[in-house]
Amino acid sequence: MNLRHFRSFLYTLAKFLGDVQAVKSGDPKKMAKRVGRRTAGKATGRMLRKLFK
Repeated sequence: MNLRHFRSFLYTLAKFLGDVQAVKSGDPKKMAKRVGRRTAGKATGRMLRKLFK
């Protein structure tokens, strides 16, 4: 496993733990905010990928 794969794993783990933390809080506002931000981030990433492809 090289450094690139390890870093990718850590970022994935951090995203997952953020989701778990939002759900564990039990606050619907925090969960909705988390889902909204993840969705907006994915949409932005797709648009930028198309723009610079």
